[in-house]
Amino acid sequence: MSAQIATSGMETRVRPVQIPSGSARLEGELALPAGAAGLVLFAHGSGSSRHSRRNQFVARVIREAGLGTLLFDLLTRAEEAVDMRTGQLRFDIELLARRLVDATRWVAAEAETRSLRPGYFGASTGGGAALVAAAELGPAIGAVVSRGGRPDLAGDALRRVQGPTLLIVGEQDELVIALNEEAYAQLRCEKALEIVPRATHLFEEPGALETVARLASDWFLQHLQPR
Repeated sequence: MSAQIATSGMETRVRPVQIPSGSARLEGELALPAGAAGLVLFAHGSGSSRHSRRNQFVARVIREAGLGTLLFDLLTRAEEAVDMRTGQLRFDIELLARRLVDATRWVAAEAETRSLRPGYFGASTGGGAALVAAAELGPAIGAVVSRGGRPDLAGDALRRVQGPTLLIVGEQDELVIALNEEAYAQLRCEKALEIVPRATHLFEEPGALETVARLASDWFLQHLQPR
C-alpha cells in the first residue's frame, strides 16, 4: 500500500516493498517525489538497517532535492539476528553487493522506477558494497556516494567503477581518512574526496550530517539527470 506525503511542498509517494534476492526477501521503503530526476539506493553500514537515523535524514534531504530513494535491509531479519551475535555478515561485502545488484535490477524492472537512473549511497561497510556493485553494473550506475565508508573493502573492483564517485569522511576519523585516500588513488572514474571539518566517524557534531546530506544531494543531482 502506498501513501502520499508532502516534503517541502513536493508530494512524495511512499510504499513498502519486498525485493527478491535469491531465496531472500529484503524489506524496504521506496519513496518517489513527483517528477523524480533519479533514484538513490541506500546501502547501510555495520550493524545498521533501513531505519538508520542518519541514512533516513540524508534520504529526506535527497528527496527534497527532487530525487527518489530506496532504503532497504541488506540482510533478512534472521540474518540480522545472526549478525548481532557474530558481526560477520556486515563484512561479507560479496553478499551485500550481490543484494544491492539484485535491488538495482528490481527497480529497473518496476514500471514506476525503470526510467530513473540509479545511484548508490553507501555508509560504513555499505560503502565498499556499493562500489563492488557499481563495478559490476558499470555505466548503469550514474553515481556513488560513500559516507564514512570502507571503500578499501571493494578491493580490485575500485579500478572498474565507472560512475562518478564521491567519498565523504569526517576530519577526526583519521584511520578511515587514510583508507579512503588509498581507495581514492585506485579509482579511475570521475571522483572527489570531501573531508567534513571537525566531524567524527558518525557525523554527530552540529551541522556535520547536514553537510553530508548537502554534498550527497548535490552530487546526485549533478550526475543522475536523465541522459
